[in-house]
Amino acid sequence: MKRYLFLTHRWLGIALCLFMAMWFFSGVVMMYVGYPKLSTSERLERLPGLDSASCCINLGTAILATGVSENPKGVRLTSVSSMPRYVLTFDKQQVVAVNAQNGKRISDVSASDAVEAASAFSKGEKARYLDLLQEDAWTHSKALDAHRPLHRIEVRDEDSTMLYVSSRTGEVVRDTTRIERGWNWVGAWIHLLYPFRGGALDKQWHNIVVYTSLLATVLAVSGLVVGVMRWRFMGHYSNASKSPYRAPFMRWHHLLGLAFGAIAITWIFSGLMSMNPWKVFDSGGKPLDELAFSGGTIKAENFPVDLHGFLKSPRLEGERPREIEWRMFDGKGYLIALDGGNRTSIIPASKGEHPFAMFPLDRLEAAGSRLAPGARVERSEILREYDFYYYPRTHQAMLGHMDKRLPVLRLKFDDANSTWVHLDPYTGAVVGKLDTRQRVKRWLFALLHNWDWLPLLERRPLWDVLLVLLSIGGFLVSCTGVVIGWHRLKRKQGKRDRKSPPVSDVSNTQVVMP
Repeated sequence: MKRYLFLTHRWLGIALCLFMAMWFFSGVVMMYVGYPKLSTSERLERLPGLDSASCCINLGTAILATGVSENPKGVRLTSVSSMPRYVLTFDKQQVVAVNAQNGKRISDVSASDAVEAASAFSKGEKARYLDLLQEDAWTHSKALDAHRPLHRIEVRDEDSTMLYVSSRTGEVVRDTTRIERGWNWVGAWIHLLYPFRGGALDKQWHNIVVYTSLLATVLAVSGLVVGVMRWRFMGHYSNASKSPYRAPFMRWHHLLGLAFGAIAITWIFSGLMSMNPWKVFDSGGKPLDELAFSGGTIKAENFPVDLHGFLKSPRLEGERPREIEWRMFDGKGYLIALDGGNRTSIIPASKGEHPFAMFPLDRLEAAGSRLAPGARVERSEILREYDFYYYPRTHQAMLGHMDKRLPVLRLKFDDANSTWVHLDPYTGAVVGKLDTRQRVKRWLFALLHNWDWLPLLERRPLWDVLLVLLSIGGFLVSCTGVVIGWHRLKRKQGKRDRKSPPVSDVSNTQVVMP
């Protein structure tokens, strides 16, 4: 068994040490340059204020113009090419845009339309059309599926920005700069094994990441076991050392492996957990009943609002909203106005009611209690500070584009999956759901892989120093393994060459017949 353990570590190391080195290096890059994304705050900052002079048809006309028989699940009034446009969402794959001035459905976003939208988004910078594509290195996100194919536009600014425009709505849905693209080639692109995305192996990408991570975990565990077995805790070897290895790279690989083997196991295993392998974190529970929570669907009769008059109304205080969302809450219609800083104001659709900043928490709890049919709220908490399960991350982090406002209401249900729900009083929206298995994932992935622990996150650069130093250690373990593996393969090849007769000898051999 000891021999098989050594052989397993040796040949897995030869196969995977280069991958491991890339993972450690690219992980450090991802700490500071994340995969390209366009957050809501960034998008709103680029949009003009909605102007009453050019706005707008009413919601009922917009819904009819879509040609879709069902009611939309989400409605936004935004700007495309500095002109107002409705964006109606029916499901994850169906998004329809309607011109908010003339009520025509946007059925085709041409190349010239995309360039115009990109130029307006980039504050008048010159833009050049490149192509129409389904997916490239910077647009693998599933959140973009409803907008594909995407128009790719090059902006001639100092950052060499690339913009991606939805062919369904005409909105800019992703941006990436030259610096982001450059670092991502040695960051997220190799860390997430994106070379296997978008080509012949695209459907196998998930399994490639899962099983490569699984084998890498076995490599790290077997290496630590071998390292401990070869370490002489009592006494010394003949070389007067506690490590038996005399060759420099073997010796350093042994010592570094003992020092950093545990963190290597932790990071590789937690990376495997991020992929939800074999759906281990899927509870199979019932989805939240958001219709019961909202108290009704988005229908025109629930929003008797004249938008032209509304945008001129003194009910709107401060700067003009950049975007307006239609939302049903507890059976009534509300407009959520968002400004350039993603700050919200809640305006009741009914006449005579004044705007307010937050939904009352008692109403939010009463409506939220209907989210889990057949279950009751076991505990209700108002979070005024971040905690282990609800906290923000910097923009470059994987989920850093998600806004985490405070206060937030947390409801804990007594259902079979012990579901927790987070409700945002500033919008009346469900902003998070965690069941038992997802909370386990929070420990096995976010904590172990990203070190998302508030005492560290709130004390940067301590978080940075620790992760960078440990990553350097893992990188050196992997690099010494690469060198050892290379020498092993060269020795193997040398033995084969010595066993094989020279070509000249074979060609001159005479066959003597008996």
